[in-house]
Amino acid sequence: MAVDRIERLNSLIRREIAEAVPVVMAGSGVNVAAITVTRVSVASNLRNANVAISVFSPAKDRAHILSQVKARRQEFQRLVNRDIRMKYTPVLNFTLDESLERGDHVLDILSKMEDAGEIPGDGDMEAGDGAAE
Repeated sequence: MAVDRIERLNSLIRREIAEAVPVVMAGSGVNVAAITVTRVSVASNLRNANVAISVFSPAKDRAHILSQVKARRQEFQRLVNRDIRMKYTPVLNFTLDESLERGDHVLDILSKMEDAGEIPGDGDMEAGDGAAE
């Protein structure tokens, strides 16, 4: 199967799951606005798909929200199967994606370093400074 086809399928399934989150998670007591589907990786045989979700919530709530999403895996699969015609509907495996939190942490550290004067800010460098001559 061509790589670009898998990439398009990953994108399509990611979009379908993201649209299904409010429908599937309604009535669960989970804040659906805190859930973001960051990426989907479908196996080349189309049998399995890893779905990474980011949860914008305190750390103690993330595991609970992930377990709620995992408990509704079959509902997500049913909606994907209904909306996307494929030979096989992949089994969805949900995982927690913490890359956004790590990125925020790095930006916070850089901001603190800039405030402390350890690194120059955007306005601190002049046009000619640091340029190779």
